Amino acid sequence: MASAETNLLEAGIGNHVRITRLEVQGVMRRRLLDLGFVPGNRIEVLQKSPLGDPIAFRVNNTTIALRSEESSLIWGERIGE
Repeated sequence: MASAETNLLEAGIGNHVRITRLEVQGVMRRRLLDLGFVPGNRIEVLQKSPLGDPIAFRVNNTTIALRSEESSLIWGERIGE
């Protein structure tokens, strides 16, 4: 059973998250969708910089770094590793 919904900012390093929704509109939403942050897609949290911003994610076998502001607007459910 999947756990409660969380945003990518709060997901811990090494966690896998299945995207459920994006709370972003306009150009930024299009950019995130193009990068693979699509509902249903699986994301892995790789690492956070020492100050917590940016955060690196693995999306479709590609490493993508997002700012905390963007990460906090992408929601998903943690799934088993």
